[in-house]
Formats: sequence, C-alpha cells, structure tokens
Amino acid sequence: MADFTQHELRDAMGCFATGVTIVTTMTDRGPLGMTVNSFASVSLDPPLVLWSPARKSARFPAFEAASHFAVHILSESQKDMAITFAQSGIEAFAGLEYESGIGDVPLLGGCAARFECSHAAGHDGGDHLIVVGEVLRITTSKNPPLLFYRGQFGAIPDA
Repeated sequence: MADFTQHELRDAMGCFATGVTIVTTMTDRGPLGMTVNSFASVSLDPPLVLWSPARKSARFPAFEAASHFAVHILSESQKDMAITFAQSGIEAFAGLEYESGIGDVPLLGGCAARFECSHAAGHDGGDHLIVVGEVLRITTSKNPPLLFYRGQFGAIPDA
C-alpha cells in the first residue's frame, strides 16, 4: 500500500519538466484534439512513439478508436492553444486553420515538431491507455518548444 496520496504523486511528477503536445485525430463529428504532456519516443526502428490519454476524458473513446493521429510538439508561442485544447476538443478547432494529413488527421501549424502516426498498439496503463503509434511522417521547425513544469508553462531560457 502506497504511503502517499494521488495529489502528492502528481506534485512529485510535476518536478519532471516535459514538453507540451496536442494530439489530433479526425472523428465522424469533425476534428478532435487534446493537450497532452505524456509523450515519449519508444523506438527508432521501427519508428514508434507513445502517449497516454486519461480514460475519464470525454475524448477518450475517439482516441482509443482512432486509426491515425498526429502529435504536435508545441512551440513556446502556442501556450494559448495548449490551454484551449486542454479545455475543449472539437470546439477548439472553431476558426482555427489546419490542413489534413495522413488518415485525414488535422495538422496544426507553427509547432516545434509534428509526428503523423498510425495506431500500432494500445496497452493498459491504469487510469490511462498507453497508445503506441508508428510514425509515418515528421515535420520539424526551428521554433523553440513550450515546456510544462510544476503546473506552469515555460520556455527554454536563452543560452
């Protein structure tokens, strides 16, 4: 039995600085996205990445069923977009320009990097699902990434 609370665990995990991503997919209701910081590289050969949507999210069923998705590593100028996609999924696309990628997945511009993926596997991760995607196409830029640390957004200071 753990001798810490979920809140204490979350605070401790917040000590690990992460990038901020938005994962998108296309649904029968339109484009859908969500802000995610549980993203990691898994393998270079084959090219695999993972991310973990919460099972309690209203957007979970669409992402669990998605055959394709895109992971956008946000640039430091996209903090407002991260906040918007954390609050709503389909509505976040209202008035937002995007293009269609592999599997008709909505692609956002201005990101530090983007990974277009096909669903390769899903694994139980407790109150989350570990989604593994095979990377089919990448796009990169020189835009510095948006960071998340101890519940706050930040940027890499100039060296």
